[in-house]
Amino acid sequence: MSMYGRDPWGGSLEINAADSATDDDKSRNLNDLDRAALSRTLDETQQSWLLGPAEQKKKKKYVDLGCIIVSRKIFVWTLGSIVAAALLAGLITLIVKTVPRHRHNHAPADNYSLALHKALMFFNAQRSGKLPKHNNVSWRGSSCLSDGKGKQGSFYKDLEGGYYDAGDAIKFHFPASFAMTMLSWSVIEYSAKYEAAGELNHVKEIIKWGADYFLKTFNSSADTINTMVAQVGRGDTSGGSITPNDHYCWMRPEDIDYERLVTECSHCSDLATEMAAALASASIVFKDNRAYSLRLVHGARTLFQFARDQRGRYSERGSEAAIFYNSTSYWDEFVWGGAWLYYATGNDSYLQLATNPGIAKHAGAFWGGPDYGVLSWDNKLAGAQISYVVSYNIIPKCRLRLFLNPGYPYEEILRTFHNQTSIIMCSYLPIFTKFNRTRGGLIELNHGRPQPLQYVVNAAFLATLYSDYLEAADTPGWYCGPNFYSTNVLRDFAKTQIDYILGKNPRKMSFVVGFGNHYPKHVHHRGASIPKNKIRYNCKGGWKWRDTTKPNPNTLVGAMVAGPDRHDGFHDVRTNYNYTEPTIAGNAGLAAALVALSGEKTTGIDKNTIFSAVPPMFPTLPPPPAPWRP
Repeated sequence: MSMYGRDPWGGSLEINAADSATDDDKSRNLNDLDRAALSRTLDETQQSWLLGPAEQKKKKKYVDLGCIIVSRKIFVWTLGSIVAAALLAGLITLIVKTVPRHRHNHAPADNYSLALHKALMFFNAQRSGKLPKHNNVSWRGSSCLSDGKGKQGSFYKDLEGGYYDAGDAIKFHFPASFAMTMLSWSVIEYSAKYEAAGELNHVKEIIKWGADYFLKTFNSSADTINTMVAQVGRGDTSGGSITPNDHYCWMRPEDIDYERLVTECSHCSDLATEMAAALASASIVFKDNRAYSLRLVHGARTLFQFARDQRGRYSERGSEAAIFYNSTSYWDEFVWGGAWLYYATGNDSYLQLATNPGIAKHAGAFWGGPDYGVLSWDNKLAGAQISYVVSYNIIPKCRLRLFLNPGYPYEEILRTFHNQTSIIMCSYLPIFTKFNRTRGGLIELNHGRPQPLQYVVNAAFLATLYSDYLEAADTPGWYCGPNFYSTNVLRDFAKTQIDYILGKNPRKMSFVVGFGNHYPKHVHHRGASIPKNKIRYNCKGGWKWRDTTKPNPNTLVGAMVAGPDRHDGFHDVRTNYNYTEPTIAGNAGLAAALVALSGEKTTGIDKNTIFSAVPPMFPTLPPPPAPWRP
């Protein structure tokens, strides 16, 4: 058989020499082929063909933080939240630092507001009767609970309550009525300022305490009366009398055991009309309590009619009232009380009386005497001829003309009152010489006589109020002769006088107890001078506290003492009442002046409340006729 055969598949079966290589050569050739194949990049599909499916790596479900192991998902969310919060905080900080801020800083309370808080507290210390739990005077307690009780057949059942007048325990109704009228007037004009000072409810409580007591002093449910109570307690020690009474004894009111006499009067036009003014003005303060307000108005009407029917002065010669609170006339009270009853009722008959030129002339409204325009519970003129004029009779009518302009038949007399008020305001200015001033700047409205501050605070109130009246009427000032003065001049006058009282004086001393660091420590006041130590001191037993040189153990907060002398001197001596005794009439004027000056000047007065009961001066216009139709 030939070694050359035919390939059955069509190819040659001849073996070449080159194909007869050794196994080592074949292996070497295969290696070269493998390297050539591997040097070419394979895609994923080719790799999968060659290598088969790759083994998948499992992600860890937990994160090892060293001390603890937490879920990876929780870790990621927590870390993301922290980063987001940090970014948000940074954004907020950036906005706060770059955007301009509007700061609303509340100004600290001014001195007038601070002093107002204290001035009103004095009335809490002067309360008589069963005291409320919130009286807030720790050394005071209920006192004189038997006043007016036990008298058979009397028109009054009890006379518990009211206010002690000063450093004693007598209840003088004439100056007390004036005090309540002043407080009510200040609330009517400046209720917003009382509210801002946080004292509106407090001052209304003070007024109500007084008004409730006044309603006990006469038959307030009747339409007509023929007598009323003028005072409770006695103080006359003339002639060497040693009968225990409110001046001879030096006792805490809570310990009084002697008889307290009640003084009645049947011809007391001045007292009755002053009390009518107090009730009428209080009725405006409490106008939102309709039943109580109407009760006050009814009492005011009854008193005013009594004053006109049974004329006379309550302090006739020989009476105890003539010694301590002598009234020189009742004509001014007719004008004053008539004005307040008109405001409280809107009845024109009271306006007609209040603007009667004859009554105004009797009151001395057109005579410029040495005490002309000096406001007080009463104002005496030097010498035998006595005339009484107080600017509080004129100011309300000036207000009536400024804001209501009632026209005929009142315009002429109201214009006269307005002009007289301008003259009074001029007399307060330093450029005019009607009133002297001390070297320290205190105006001498009582011409150097003792106890000057009660007149000064009233003038400060009137000056501020008149200034606010003018500004509310868009009037920038007023004329004194040919010279024009802005309203700021009046406010500056009021501020200098009140600042003097609060400590800007040559003695650097506040005349309001408890205000500032330097104030009177020996106030003429029985309750403040006797310690509350569970020891009852009898009538003479308290004399040792009256005569001691030690400071009072109890602080009579807010009491404005009588004041310095004409040389700015002051003697802090308990037995010298001309320097150290406070009164509720004086403190009422102080509170009125302080609230008028307190807070922002832009607050101003309330132009509407005082006229709430006054009907429109002019009839309303009729409605227009119906349109004409052919």
